[in-house]
Amino acid sequence: MSYEERLRELGYSLAAVEANAGKIMVAVRSGNLIFTSGQVSRLGDVEVKGKLGADLSVEQGYEAARMCALSCLAAVRALVGSLDNIKQVVKVLGMVNVAPGFDDTPGVIHGCSDLLLEVFGEAGRHARSAVGMTIPLNYAVEIKLIVEVR
Repeated sequence: MSYEERLRELGYSLAAVEANAGKIMVAVRSGNLIFTSGQVSRLGDVEVKGKLGADLSVEQGYEAARMCALSCLAAVRALVGSLDNIKQVVKVLGMVNVAPGFDDTPGVIHGCSDLLLEVFGEAGRHARSAVGMTIPLNYAVEIKLIVEVR
């Protein structure tokens, strides 16, 4: 089964995005690597905003991280035409908007990692960082991906 088919089987669809977002690109390619810009917890008309540990639960953050992962995949597809051109997910940088004292950033970013493993199987295994910080515009989560493509 292709990665595109697997994503649809999981009940997800990716909106078409324009790679050129004005001052920045949603993703850039260097050789066989695609680097996405940080994608916040916004998918279509749905936004997840707030601080984990004050406004949002780990479960809500987990879902927000899945949204970010889908946006990252849409950015990759904008450059390579199909998720089936992905050879390996290399790196995830997960940034979590945290309230003082919140330290379960890995539990939040598992939402992204789990989605990547569900879609790509072994090719979805990746190195990862999950850090807490203040995210612009109070989005709950922001994620960047590096993927290797064919």
